[in-house]
Amino acid sequence: MVTINGNALPVAGQTLSEYLAATDFDPKRIAVERNGDIVPKARYAETVLQDGDTVEVVSFVGGG
Repeated sequence: MVTINGNALPVAGQTLSEYLAATDFDPKRIAVERNGDIVPKARYAETVLQDGDTVEVVSFVGGG
């Protein structure tokens, strides 16, 4: 299980890109932290989620 934004999900073995493609997150408007480290967007396709990972996905919202 991988904890993403506080929810345990059965996504171990998927890449970060695969997980994000199955969500409503806009990859252009997010930042991702995995186990305390920011994941560069260029590495989403090669970052494989592992059992026990903790991931935070933060969306940027425009406004004023």
